[in-house]
Amino acid sequence: MKCVVANDHGAVELAGKMVEHLRKRNIEVKYLGVDKEESVDYPDKAKECALELIDGKYDFGIVLCGTGIGISIAANKIKGIRCALVMDSYSARMAKEHNNANMLAFGGRVEYKEDPIRILDSFIDSSFAGGRHQRRIDKISALEG
Repeated sequence: MKCVVANDHGAVELAGKMVEHLRKRNIEVKYLGVDKEESVDYPDKAKECALELIDGKYDFGIVLCGTGIGISIAANKIKGIRCALVMDSYSARMAKEHNNANMLAFGGRVEYKEDPIRILDSFIDSSFAGGRHQRRIDKISALEG
């Protein structure tokens, strides 16, 4: 399995933990993020990560900023990206099973009620359910024009 990860200055610590965890799971990681808290524009990181993912070399992507909101909005502007801002294991699992999300967003300054690593694992360990959900994914894709 392969993953591409990008973050801005608002999620340096969480991004580092996620990259380390992914590698421990033997997931190949391309890291496009920053490791310093000097200001970086999250739309640039979202675009960079999304374009790598769309290129087809990766199974999924992860983007992180202070809240996860801005970077998820920016990532979802790229055709073919279905980026889910997840807050718990249930939403992460449903993002994959029902929405076939190919990217997750997290916030480095968010106080999660559940360990974000556990949330990430829930996504990784889930599969797209297909069936009626594929019809809905097709409708989402049609919105892209």
